[in-house]
Amino acid sequence: MMLLLALAVISLVAASQLQLGLFGQRRLAELQLLEIGSRMDAALASYARLGQGGRPSMPSRMEDLLRDPRFPKLVIRHLRQIEVDPMTGNKAWGVVRSEDGKGIVGFHSLSEQKPLMTFFGSDYAQFKDLPRYADWIFGQAP
Repeated sequence: MMLLLALAVISLVAASQLQLGLFGQRRLAELQLLEIGSRMDAALASYARLGQGGRPSMPSRMEDLLRDPRFPKLVIRHLRQIEVDPMTGNKAWGVVRSEDGKGIVGFHSLSEQKPLMTFFGSDYAQFKDLPRYADWIFGQAP
């Protein structure tokens, strides 16, 4: 009888540790999403700053941030690489286009999961109470 009780207790502890580990991994993925999103936001701002003299101020493709096509003789990189979305595990990102559809103004995760995070700093206060990660738009929402 004691052996069965001990096995039950060990099983409960193991299950709670597993759930706690999954929660911790998801929280870490949320923080990574904010960090990657911040870099994408900065890349869009960098691209826009160089959009003078008749050059477009928004990239038409995500790859334009890896090597700016507006300067064919120079290598200008606004992003080093297209990173993996930590919420979905792949490099596919949602793209928010300008009103005319020609340029990219923002990026978002494609995850439909409900966020765990409830407190955001001033940079991401607009993410509070959004129902899914796909609603966290980095850049300028149209």
